[in-house]
Amino acid sequence: MQTKLTYGSIQKTFTGSHTILRLENKPIPDSNTLIKVATIAAIHSKAKKSSNVPVDYCEVKYVKKPNGAKPGMVIYTHNKTLVVTP
Repeated sequence: MQTKLTYGSIQKTFTGSHTILRLENKPIPDSNTLIKVATIAAIHSKAKKSSNVPVDYCEVKYVKKPNGAKPGMVIYTHNKTLVVTP
């Protein structure tokens, strides 16, 4: 049963990819899982050749697509940041 979704996105300084981690009956993902998902987002972004890539994450309920926005453009709140190396 799916209970919660967590969202990962490269910070605004880079155009990037979005990843979604589906959590099955777990309220909070462990740090290793968050780092793996953040690394996947970094690998698929324009920052893939950088050494320290900031990746924001938050629950999907805090991710919104503005009206009239280009495909892939979202805004989010309640985020935290991980810094990973792709």
